[in-house]
Amino acid sequence: MILPHRIDESRPFVPVRFAVLTVSDTRSLDQDRSGDTLAQRIADAGHVLAARALCRDETAAISAQLRAWVADRQIDAILSTGGTGLTGRDVTVEAHRAVYEKEIDAFATVFTHVSLAKIGTSAVQSRACAGVAGGTYLFALPGSPGACRDAWDEILAPQFDYRHQPCNFVEIMPRLDEHLRRK
Repeated sequence: MILPHRIDESRPFVPVRFAVLTVSDTRSLDQDRSGDTLAQRIADAGHVLAARALCRDETAAISAQLRAWVADRQIDAILSTGGTGLTGRDVTVEAHRAVYEKEIDAFATVFTHVSLAKIGTSAVQSRACAGVAGGTYLFALPGSPGACRDAWDEILAPQFDYRHQPCNFVEIMPRLDEHLRRK
């Protein structure tokens, strides 16, 4: 059971700068319903779409784009869509994990829980994952618009709202890269 979101209206809203990466061998940006879903939800929530790209299902290319965005101080969080399944061409998870400094293990668990309520046992076929690198959040979401909606609406929107209680991703953003600043 997912608990209701608690928003503390006395706290200010803090916009987050997102990048959206669609991983696909067959789609183009003008056919990218999943990327469009994420971009629209980011905007509707009051956040900023700082970058958007499409990349083929190739580990090196995906990792290179993720690393470039992690190095970009104008991007706080990266959402990729596609390539999280079980087929031979689904390599997004491996590309993400090659970039992570820390994995956010509970994201996959909560996403599976949300998906189970929507698509039943088919939820076991997703390898959605998340992590942190260089002070940037990274999330690998399935390629369907429905899965992107579920991940955003049920998990990411509240966690990327500074007003969400008892805690959220935004309030710890300044400390994500503190290990890089130590002497």
